[in-house]
Amino acid sequence: MRSPDRVLESLRSKACNSEYSYERLYRNLYNPEFYLQAYQNIYATEGNMTQGTDGLTIDGTGTRRIEKLTASLKNYSYKPHPARRTYIPKANNPEKMRPLGIPSFDDKLLQEVIRMILESIYEKTFSAHSHGFRPNRSCHTALLELKTRFTGVKWFVEGDIKGCFDNVDHQILMGLLRRRIKDEHFLGLIWKFLKAGYMENWTYHNTLSGTPQGSIISPILANIYLHELDRYMESYAKEFNRGRKRQRNKEYGQHRGRLEYLRYRKYSKEKWGSLSETEKEQAEIEIHETRVKMMSVSMGNQMDEQYRRVVYVRYADDFLIGVIGSKQDAENIKIDIGEFLKKMLRLEMSEEKTLVTNARDTARFLSYDIYSNRSQNTKKDKNGVTRRVHSERILLYVPKEKWVNRLISYGALKIEYDANDRNKEIWEPVHRKHLLHLDDLEILKQYNAEIRGLYNYYRIAHNVSVLCNFGYVMKYSMYKTFAAKYRTNIGRIKDKHRIGKDFGIRYETKTGSKVMLLYNEGFRHQEEAAAGNFDREPKVYANASPNSLIARLKAKKCEWCGVEDVDLEIHHVRKLKNLKGKAAWERSMIARRRKTMALCPSCHDLLHAGKLD
Repeated sequence: MRSPDRVLESLRSKACNSEYSYERLYRNLYNPEFYLQAYQNIYATEGNMTQGTDGLTIDGTGTRRIEKLTASLKNYSYKPHPARRTYIPKANNPEKMRPLGIPSFDDKLLQEVIRMILESIYEKTFSAHSHGFRPNRSCHTALLELKTRFTGVKWFVEGDIKGCFDNVDHQILMGLLRRRIKDEHFLGLIWKFLKAGYMENWTYHNTLSGTPQGSIISPILANIYLHELDRYMESYAKEFNRGRKRQRNKEYGQHRGRLEYLRYRKYSKEKWGSLSETEKEQAEIEIHETRVKMMSVSMGNQMDEQYRRVVYVRYADDFLIGVIGSKQDAENIKIDIGEFLKKMLRLEMSEEKTLVTNARDTARFLSYDIYSNRSQNTKKDKNGVTRRVHSERILLYVPKEKWVNRLISYGALKIEYDANDRNKEIWEPVHRKHLLHLDDLEILKQYNAEIRGLYNYYRIAHNVSVLCNFGYVMKYSMYKTFAAKYRTNIGRIKDKHRIGKDFGIRYETKTGSKVMLLYNEGFRHQEEAAAGNFDREPKVYANASPNSLIARLKAKKCEWCGVEDVDLEIHHVRKLKNLKGKAAWERSMIARRRKTMALCPSCHDLLHAGKLD
């Protein structure tokens, strides 16, 4: 069998050739190496320990399970299980619930293989303005593109598609896939996933439209579908854009001409030496006043009808359009996009949420407030030329309600109103009851993770320093949580855990005593995206390390009894901290700091029977 890396690289090499058609893809699904790679990619996801409708989890995955899966693909008897639907609170509104589909793990494993193949075919062809669920791209890359490309825009069109992922038309999606893929067995497998349905309260429901909710292949299928919108916007921009640059503003030209006359003719270097001190002072005042007048007006004619631009950026089903033109131009773009989506993709724009916003006001994109800077402040460039470097630049701001709502959702803040003035809010950090059962280090880790998480997301905002208020409330909520746990007051807690000027918890490790401090690195503005990716993206390992799951499965040696040359099953636990350490196998996993153990079938059966010790 060929190495998955070689197969995927071969697929990628043909991706940019629009005339090339991919055939015989289905045969790659017989290759067990693909499933081992897929298993390595997705095994660490915590949701894998949740049962699907087949009652199975990731636990017990091994070569025999993969062989059974590939056998059903070879005889074409494979049929995906319907997803198990449950409901979880919405991140932005915990009082409302959103549906979550839980596929069976075997389906996830196969979907990850399909995802790798589809990504190799389509990734290079996707638009540079698409950022959602793609390698090396994230919300930050979308926002940074917006910051650099949207300079000078006058209007924003905030795009919102009604239930995009739930309303993807299956027939249109399959037609798009058939443009590049000519393997009907492979396409038929994707069709099966699209039509697998879901179970809710033990009642089966068909899926007549939409990508499989909660599945691994949904993001890339949605990107393939919405790539048509990206292509449409590229062609739309070519037709819409007009002019190379704006006409020069006559008033600006007059002031600039006057300034050049003063500097190079009336008060030239040759004449400057002959002027008296009083005349020199008057000349400097005249030059300065003329420069101020020039810099108070725009260089270009802002109403130039012969100059138009449209720019576009998309993250998954959220997109923002910037328009240099009239408000009517922006309204027409909104109408044209709505008609395209309805006619070509059978999707509907939300009239209430798709807004045309003046760039001086605030648009909302990816939970950031976006607006155009109107500052006329000047700054000298590297050549010493004075320029208005901030004018019409895009600013990214943290919305106040985002970090306030985050505090409330954590249960770290209580807001009351003054009895004498109902408009006056009284903020009070409060302890979090659900954390009291954790040990001290876990409580501190929880607060640090939440503080860092919000800061990492908003680190590229120009006003990210407002998160100092978020950090302050979180700090005192943590103090109160410790005080409630030990039934004491904040002062004693601070004295007990003070380490220099910081708050910290000391703990013991094999290498000695260590200290974990409360987050103290500040909230400084960063110009670059945070390390890592905020999207859900599987980790890909090009070469399996000696301790990887792939190497451990291929070793065919039970990590408990030591028997060799046997097909193994991987035992998984959800969290290491859930292990009590009573059984010897639990102590072994804790010592190795692993949530997995490769066992022979006999040892695995004994473990689940409670007889492995």
